[in-house]
Amino acid sequence: MRKYPCLEFDLGKIRHNATTIQKLCSVKGIKIVGITKGFSAIPEIVQTMIDSGIKLLGDSRLENIQSLKTAGFKNEMMLIRIPMLHEVEQVVRLASCSLNSEIVVLEALSSAAVEQGKIHEIILMVDLGDLREGVLPEQIRETIQKILPLKGIRLMGLGVNLNCVSGIQPTVDNLTELVTLCQKTEKELGLNLKILSGGATSSLALVTQDTMPKGINQLRIGEGILLGHTDIFTSLNNTFQDAITLSAEIIELKQKESTPRGLIFRDAFGQIPKHQNVGVRKRAILAIGKQDVYPDHLSPLDKALNIIAASSDHLVVDVTDSSRKYRVGEAIQFQPSYPGILSATTSKYVSILFKHE
Repeated sequence: MRKYPCLEFDLGKIRHNATTIQKLCSVKGIKIVGITKGFSAIPEIVQTMIDSGIKLLGDSRLENIQSLKTAGFKNEMMLIRIPMLHEVEQVVRLASCSLNSEIVVLEALSSAAVEQGKIHEIILMVDLGDLREGVLPEQIRETIQKILPLKGIRLMGLGVNLNCVSGIQPTVDNLTELVTLCQKTEKELGLNLKILSGGATSSLALVTQDTMPKGINQLRIGEGILLGHTDIFTSLNNTFQDAITLSAEIIELKQKESTPRGLIFRDAFGQIPKHQNVGVRKRAILAIGKQDVYPDHLSPLDKALNIIAASSDHLVVDVTDSSRKYRVGEAIQFQPSYPGILSATTSKYVSILFKHE
C-alpha cells in the first residue's frame, strides 16, 4: 500500500536526462560532476547517474558522501560546499576533491592529508560577482602562492559559482573572465591548471547555445538531470521535465468561505495572510506542510487546482474548478521544483518510490 505523502522518481526519465546532458557536454570537452545533494543522495538515483556515464559525484554534505560510501559506491566524491574548519579530517577521508576559498581551511586540510597519507585535490573558487564563495580575481595569485607550498594538497584548477545567491547569470563574459584569469595565473606562476569548473546547471545554457568559452571543462550538474532544464523557465531539448512527482492525501474536503472570520493576526510562520473574497469554495486539506516542502515549490498536475495556503503540517488546495471529483483518502499530485525536491527528500515524513523502465 502506498504511503503518503510520497515522492516518485521515474528512473528511466532521469537516466535519459543524465545521458543526454552527459553526451551534450562530452562533445564540448566538458566533464560532468553529478550533484547528489538535491535528492539527499538516494542510492537508486545515484546509480542511475552512474549508469548514464557520470563518474565523479558531488555533494554539499559530508553525511551524504558518507552514506554513499557506506552503500558501497566507489566513485570519487567532490565536496561542493567549502569545508567547515572542524570537519577537515572527514573531508580528506571521504572526499577526493573539495572546493575552497580560505587559506586557514586549506592549511588544516593539508595537515589532515599529511596525517592520513593522502593527496587531497582542491579547486580554488573565484568570486565573479554572485557574492557567494570565492577569492576576488585580484587575490588569485597571492592565494595560490600560499597554497603551493602546502603538503598533501594538489591544486587542480579554478572554479566559479553563479546564479545561486545573487542570481547572476552565467554568461560568455563572466566565464571568459574565468578562462582569462586561469591563463594569466598559469603564465605568471608557471602552472598547468587542469580544471576550470564553470558553474552549475544554469551554465548549461551556454553549452546548448554553443557559446561556452573554450577552456571550461567541468560543470556541476544536479537540477538539469532531475528536471531537464537550465532554470524554471527554460527546458533542455530532448529531456523530461516530469520525472518526479509528489503526492499527498486529502484528509478533509469541505465547502467553506474564501475569507476567514475574525481578527486577522500573524500565522504560525509570522506572516500576515492576505485573502481574496471569491465566495464559497471547495477546499481540500492535504497531509503535508511546510515542514516537508514549501507550497511555492509545488505545481498541481491538475491545472484547475489552486494552492491557497500551508501550515507546518497542512496544505490547503482549492479544488472547486476541477472536473475531477476528489474524495477524502485520495491523493493529489504535484510537480515539485528543485528546491521542493531538495526539502521533500530531506523530510523523514515523505516516503520515496521509484518507477523503473
